Amino acid sequence: MTDSDHRAQVEAAFPELDDIDDDELRAQVVEAWVLGLERGGWRDINDIPYAWNIHEVTNVEHVRGVTRIAVRAAEEQRDFHGADPDFDVVRAACLLHDVGKCYEYVDFVDDEVLDNPDPEYATEEIPHSLSGYALAHEVGCPLAVQRAIPHFIGEVPTRTLEAELVKSANSASSNAITQATMGITLKEWVDSYSQTQ
Repeated sequence: MTDSDHRAQVEAAFPELDDIDDDELRAQVVEAWVLGLERGGWRDINDIPYAWNIHEVTNVEHVRGVTRIAVRAAEEQRDFHGADPDFDVVRAACLLHDVGKCYEYVDFVDDEVLDNPDPEYATEEIPHSLSGYALAHEVGCPLAVQRAIPHFIGEVPTRTLEAELVKSANSASSNAITQATMGITLKEWVDSYSQTQ
């Protein structure tokens, strides 16, 4: 896979990129995904599953769902409550919130979808929300975007409006996915997973 192949995949996978007004930020989001895909050894962005044990839904579908949910919630916050969320930050952080799955999920997919994952990066050792934060930092995303990517409670000390939008949209999308694919809530899925560890 070449850098330009991955770049084209990312741009095709996420039409929401076009809604980011800041050209530099849009390019940084794409660059973070390209790095993640290359280091994770992925041939196709659409091969990354939503979860280690839920392959019926792709990570791309989930990321797009989170972005759509968060943007609509931000519009309501603006229009109904008079809040002033930064839509570029919301979109960029949502699009990057699970880029770390490029590293974390390589052990849970068939070898045919991968080309030489980089063992320095491709590991479960670091949770995907933190490796996503690191990727955003590496490509120079603004601090406001970086800060909104870690979406598990306790990962960051200060929650911004944009970070809360990402976190709640992620929960909403994840609950929809676990209900549709497994007939259980996200909490039930997490509880079931933690019991198998």
